Amino acid sequence: MQIVLIVLVAIIVFGLVRFLRQRKVLKTLTEEEFRAGYRKAQLIDVREPNEFEAGHILGARNIPLTQLKHRLVEVRADKPVYLYCQSGSRSARAALVLNKHGRKDLYQLKGGFKKWTGKIKKKEKRY
Repeated sequence: MQIVLIVLVAIIVFGLVRFLRQRKVLKTLTEEEFRAGYRKAQLIDVREPNEFEAGHILGARNIPLTQLKHRLVEVRADKPVYLYCQSGSRSARAALVLNKHGRKDLYQLKGGFKKWTGKIKKKEKRY
């Protein structure tokens, strides 16, 4: 019983530390704030390619979280980075990776793509 309690406390502490670290390196923006700045920044969709093709914010590049460490050279360190995923959890993890590799000006869309009401682009289906 004591071991289970220790593991549970360790998981809670780890989660809290991660949450506080994310808040320190990443600013979450409302859709209005996000719209105001993303055109002057690097707009990156960290969802998987099939999600991206089903619909994404106009002007976004797709660099999936699963490929981010291998594609860091595609993300400039001298420009702000606006991130989004479906709901916000993957973009927060992406921000930690980017921050660890020298990217400092990091923002994410509150609520992710599922809350986006602006223009989107979808890949045309071919038959």
